[in-house]
Amino acid sequence: MKDVTAVILGGGRGTRLFPLTRSRSKPAVHLAGNYRLIDVPVSNCINSGVERIYVLTQFNSASLNQHISRTYRFDTFSSGFVEILAAEQTLTSSDWFQGTADAVRQALPHLTHYPCRDILILSGDHLYRMDYRDFVRRHRESEADISIAANPVSAAKAPELGILHANAKGWITEFSEKPKGAELRRMKTDMTALGLSAGDARNRSYLGSMGIYLFRLDALREALTRDSGVVDFAREVIPRAMKEGRVGAYLYDGYWEDIGTIRSFYEAHMDLVAIQPKFNLFDAAFPLYTHPRFLPGSKVNMGSVRRSILNAGCIIDRATITDSIIGIRSVIGDGARIEQSLILGADRYEPAPKKGSGAPRIGIGPGTVIRKAIVDTNVRIGRGVVLRNMRRHRKYDDPQGRLFVRDGIIVVPKGAVIEDGTKF
Repeated sequence: MKDVTAVILGGGRGTRLFPLTRSRSKPAVHLAGNYRLIDVPVSNCINSGVERIYVLTQFNSASLNQHISRTYRFDTFSSGFVEILAAEQTLTSSDWFQGTADAVRQALPHLTHYPCRDILILSGDHLYRMDYRDFVRRHRESEADISIAANPVSAAKAPELGILHANAKGWITEFSEKPKGAELRRMKTDMTALGLSAGDARNRSYLGSMGIYLFRLDALREALTRDSGVVDFAREVIPRAMKEGRVGAYLYDGYWEDIGTIRSFYEAHMDLVAIQPKFNLFDAAFPLYTHPRFLPGSKVNMGSVRRSILNAGCIIDRATITDSIIGIRSVIGDGARIEQSLILGADRYEPAPKKGSGAPRIGIGPGTVIRKAIVDTNVRIGRGVVLRNMRRHRKYDDPQGRLFVRDGIIVVPKGAVIEDGTKF
């Protein structure tokens, strides 16, 4: 795998994940109260032996840059690295990245500094665990110009994704973005020819594109340099390559979830606290790496915790926590109740404020009730607050920017202050 270079697309404005992306890019959004989304593709690369990794960034990138620089440091005797490539003005281009393909085009001179046979292009907002070595082996054995990782999905889920159609030999012949009706039926693929069992093939007969591409370097260079007007892989580069070259499907029959919306982000986290989650964080053979913090174990002063994940460094005082994830350094006050929620924690500890000083401390105050919510980092929630979406909003924006609702899920953005006694 030393002749494979990975490129992780840092994403644009991330509007579907707002307000979690209000002050950071999508890959920098916190995951499971301990990680960042960028840790998923980077960890997959490291565990697969891919050690030359570039992350392309453009929007709200300071938090992501800081995380990468603090976390991924290879030893002196390794040639591996994780390096940020930000959008830049050059003599040949004075524009920001215009799309996924344009971002890689502008970065191409940097990507070829080292001997490279194939370029692995990844997304920064997906949750999955994949060993890319098998992907590369299949790609090279088939002598494909491009290989696309695809997840078998049902007819119910297919209209939410970009769908590929492959023939019996595994070559992709057509791509359709979120097809429906007759167009969807036309995109059905014989999954048994790709190695899926007959029973699974009946229930999952569509190939959902995972947004993971493996290009032969020469094929990538040709696709990007012959037409500077081509800016997007899914809509332009891949459909054109299907007509002109050899584009193969790599069937990945494992857990994969695009967590680029508040709903999918929330549901993926709620699955993590299940007795048997679809994505297992407890995999010592294929770990998820992140910044080491050297925090103490969490302290629980009585209370009740059920079907929940407590990350390191928390202080929980006689609270009731159910079906929730509690992020690092979370401070939860006496009598608080948290249900079906994701508390992303804090970047620091702070002492309790003096009486009459105004704003509550970072954390969740005594007697507060939170249900079906995502609470971002460094949030200050006072005493006796109730966040339960009592009016059942599907979408709501607080005029003061203190909280939002997306798909019925309350989201409290980074650094927000919710005063004592607030009811929502």
